[in-house]
Amino acid sequence: MSDAFPEIKSKHSLVAKYVTEPLWAKLSRATTKTSGFTLSKAIACAVEFDNQHCGIYAGDWDSYKVFADVFDPLIQEYHGISADSVHTSDMDVNKIKGNINPKAPVHSTRIRVGRSIDGFGLSPGITKEQRFGVENLMRKAFANLKGDLAGSYFPLTGMNEKIRQQLVDDHFLFVSGDPNLKMAGMERDWPEGRGIFHNKDKTFLTWVNEEDQLRIISMQKGGDVKAVFDRLARGIKAVGDSVKAESGKDFMLDAKYGYVHSCPTNLGTGMRASVHIDLPGYTKVGAKVLHARCEELHLQPRGTRGESGGQTGVTYDISNKHRLGYSEVELVQKMIDGVNILHKEDEALRKAHGI
Repeated sequence: MSDAFPEIKSKHSLVAKYVTEPLWAKLSRATTKTSGFTLSKAIACAVEFDNQHCGIYAGDWDSYKVFADVFDPLIQEYHGISADSVHTSDMDVNKIKGNINPKAPVHSTRIRVGRSIDGFGLSPGITKEQRFGVENLMRKAFANLKGDLAGSYFPLTGMNEKIRQQLVDDHFLFVSGDPNLKMAGMERDWPEGRGIFHNKDKTFLTWVNEEDQLRIISMQKGGDVKAVFDRLARGIKAVGDSVKAESGKDFMLDAKYGYVHSCPTNLGTGMRASVHIDLPGYTKVGAKVLHARCEELHLQPRGTRGESGGQTGVTYDISNKHRLGYSEVELVQKMIDGVNILHKEDEALRKAHGI
């Protein structure tokens, strides 16, 4: 027996392509062990919304295995990897060649990754108890951080207004209300079990129990990508070592798909390395030209108000396009080299247009 085949509103999504009636008949009643997740919960966004490109989330590491008939081909198409590919992680800052040209008008640099602790569900499926388990473990782990990584953890529950406003002003606070996260089950029991850690200098942050169990972020003003990556690598290792010391647990690391995330688009490195840079020359010739050039350079341009924000002025957020199939070092290198090329071309465009 199987449940009735759902009407998938996102007709052009990867879910619509890969969740076929025969696969639904086979998998619709399967549930995962860690958090009791189902295929119906996994594809809720594609079923309910008509704007999804991917449209599927995992509720735990088991989801990728139990529903592999759907996830595997979908992940291969999205990331452009082969069925037998394996993922290699590399966080060695010494392998990065050069840095962003100091003359480039870069406002800030930010690199984030996601990490998940083995034995707990992922955000769409995590149980209330597991979510508190992650938070309690992280409170202890953060307390062990030393030197420039040391700082404070601020739980969202019971947060006083002064701290909340400060986190908003710093652009650190994550908030509820994203329709995708809501539909995917990631805002259940909001805001319990969620919080934000940052170091004293506000250059190293971790979000706890947002879209991923952990979003680890390194950032600072200017374009010293190497320094940001170095801090990130040290921070990930310190957090991982601390979690291991407190619980004996490791980060979920899959031989094929790298670091496990709730959204399959983030699998692999789960890394987004970005800079905010002024590109007045490209602004003059238009967003289409910039998008096409970034595509060639394996980069992704966005407006500086985030994924869904519009473009304002001449400042763009430029980041690596890929997550899986490349190491962290390779992706940071692509970003550095690509931004340097864009800066050089932008200077030529400015000259040509008299800007």
